[in-house]
Parts: sequence; structure tokens; C-alpha cells
Amino acid sequence: MKFICNKEVLLKEISIAQEIIASKNAILILSNIYLEAVKDSLIIKAKDMKVNFLTKVPVTVVEEGSTTVYGDKFFGIISTFPYEEIEFSQKENVVIVKPTTQKKPEYKLKSIASDKFPEFPVSSEPFFEMPIKDFREMVQQSIFAVSDDETRYFMNGVYLEKSDDKINMVATDGRRLSFVGKPANKKIKDFSGVIIPPKILSTIVKRSGDEGLINISISDKMIFINFASYQFSSVLIEGMFPNYKKVIPESQEFSLSVKREEMLDALHRVSLMVEKKSHRIYLGISSGRMSVYSEESEIGTVEDEIPCKYDGEDITIALNYRYLEEPFKVMTEDEIKIRFSGATKAITIEPVPEKDFFHIVMPMQS
Repeated sequence: MKFICNKEVLLKEISIAQEIIASKNAILILSNIYLEAVKDSLIIKAKDMKVNFLTKVPVTVVEEGSTTVYGDKFFGIISTFPYEEIEFSQKENVVIVKPTTQKKPEYKLKSIASDKFPEFPVSSEPFFEMPIKDFREMVQQSIFAVSDDETRYFMNGVYLEKSDDKINMVATDGRRLSFVGKPANKKIKDFSGVIIPPKILSTIVKRSGDEGLINISISDKMIFINFASYQFSSVLIEGMFPNYKKVIPESQEFSLSVKREEMLDALHRVSLMVEKKSHRIYLGISSGRMSVYSEESEIGTVEDEIPCKYDGEDITIALNYRYLEEPFKVMTEDEIKIRFSGATKAITIEPVPEKDFFHIVMPMQS
């Protein structure tokens, strides 16, 4: 096996592969990246116990063949390689990485035979298409609300469903909920709701652009996602996702609106004095203004104030500042609306004008 390729082209794909296998794997071969030189392409594969990744890059193939190399070391070699072109060759169970125009540096890295690498699953269900821009937005507006409580594993992923004429994504940790829904292509067949691990979604968001389509297939226990030259698949999270519709308030009596950047700046300033364990802050809401302040602690306290559009009775709401900050960060609109009914009832955060997503946060005890 021997091929020549551009360093930056290879590095981009190897970094994705290494991201997939970055966690410690009990199975040695899963710490390796699969490489196969065929015709004018290099096939790259990586997997952990749940997520699979495959892509192709253009290379000059001198001799076809396949092998696997230890991902962490191979990524380190490529990322620090001092020349634009790389020559990769294999002799028995050793691969050699060196420049095409110089003798040094020359790396020799032990490999494991490619036939030890596990086969990838193949979808038995048809794929459906949606704009990749829509998919990215859906993930970005929901993934941060996923629970990290492993005892409630059914909340450890993003729920994907087809409901009537929409594709919905929902995430919750029991104290907040994020919902986003996009129009579904009429050709998309109905499927049961599934819970997708966040790892595959965050990897796709990092690597995808706003142009083109993404192809999705869902089987009983797997999701398959393809776009551009990439093929991803992942085991789904088993379990029953909570009935999120019960959490969505039917109506809320009051609403206010603030400038997104002003709110983020105030949250950042106040967070400097927030108690680490509770993350509790207070919103003191009155006509035309909002006071944002921390609770008294051994360190001290802070109070800030920003203008808001509100004409109602004075109210104070205690909230986890992170649960406010995270949705404000992923929204891009200049103005944000907060709807509420009382100090102890759920608040709804949504853009102005209203769009296809919203975020719900439960207040804390004062």
C-alpha cells in the first residue's frame, strides 16, 4: 500500500476520525483509523462503540491496499508534519510517513491488519432529504438542553420525530426544554420518534456547512446520516422520551422583550458573582426595566439593569443563569421575548418575530 496526498486535505478528515475515537476504547482496534487506498481515493473509517464515520479524499494511489493505524499518534504526526505533501507507505505491519521531496522526518508506526476492523452497519430503511442548513439549526437550538444525568438515560439525547407535516427536535433535562420544528418534505414517510446521542450531532454540526442536502435513514436501533463525502451512523438511545407536550404552557399572561446582546452582557457580568453550585440569579421585572442580580453570598453580590419592553405588575423570578444564557447564545435575532405567568411557573424564551423554535425554563425557588 502506498499513496501521496496533501497534508491539509488529509488532516481535515483525520481530525474528524480522531474526534470519533477520542474516548478510551476497551477494544484496541477501535483506537485505530482504517485507511484504504483504491483507484484515486483514500477511504477513511473510524468508530467507537456507538458512532461510525466514513469518508473519501482524493489521493495519488501508487499501490492499492488497506491497513489501520493508531489514531492518536497518526493525528499527531499529520498535524505537525512540516511539508505540504505526504508519502504514506506500508511494509508488513509498519507504515512509513515521510515527505515526498525530503528524506526526513520519517515516521514508522506499527499497524494492525485491516481485516481486524469491524464491519459497518448498513441501513435497511430508505433515506429522506432535508436542507442541511435546517438540520444544523435544529441541532444548535436543542442540543445544549440534553441531560447529562446517566440515571435518566432516555434524556441523554435529542428526540427526533415526524409529527404531521413537521420534523421536530426536542431536548430536555427535566428543568428546561428546547423545541424546534421544520417543515417536512411530503415524501418523508412516517417514523417513530427516536433519541439520538449528542456525539454524532455535534460532530456533524462542526463539519457541515449551510449548502446542500443531508440524507437521513432511521432503523430500529440505528440512525444513518450522509452529506457531501461523509457517512455517519450511530446507535440510538433506547427508552421512552418524556411527553414533552405536557411541559409546553398553553398560555402565558405576561411577556417582555429585551435586546439579546444587552441580556447576554448583563448575564456575563452577574455570573462573575454567582454561587457555583446553584447558578441562581434573579430577574427583577418592572415597567420598562429589568434588574439582573445575584444572591447574597460569602463573596458578595452584584446587580445590573437593562431596559426592557414590559408593562405589567412587578415580579421577581429566580433562574439558573446558564439556562438563560445558553438559549440566548444560540439565537441570532436582535430582540428576544420572554413569556411567563408567575414567579414559580415556566418561562418561554423565543425570538422576535416568532420563529420555529422556543425554549422553556423552570424557575428556581427564591
